[in-house]
Amino acid sequence: MDKIASTLLILLWTYTGLDKLIQFEASRKAFLNQPMPNELEEVLAYVIPVSELLLALLLLFSITRWWGYLGSILLLTVFTTYVGLIWVGAFPRVPCNCAGILESLGWAEHFVLNLGFIGVAVWGLRSLKFKVES
Repeated sequence: MDKIASTLLILLWTYTGLDKLIQFEASRKAFLNQPMPNELEEVLAYVIPVSELLLALLLLFSITRWWGYLGSILLLTVFTTYVGLIWVGAFPRVPCNCAGILESLGWAEHFVLNLGFIGVAVWGLRSLKFKVES
């Protein structure tokens, strides 16, 4: 079971991380449009795609998978909270667009998709825990 969850998350993180790096200038401009200090936005333009690819790498190997699931839950929770704030109009303007095919999603759909991936990460973590205890 945890292989299904890890595969889904590896696909998610690889796709989003590579998309941000391949289209780095567009991605960087999107980060610079966020409602936060410019210095932080500049750092996030580099840290987020590298973190996404690192999570994919952690999920690839059974010895580091636990950390990959934990990191996925953390990063997805941050993303989901941010999307939720955008969705309810907490910011004076819509600050960003999302990677690739996710651009076509509205904020509500993006929120639900993120919740689904949090569920996948929790499911994977629990499956991994039960596998270790067996």
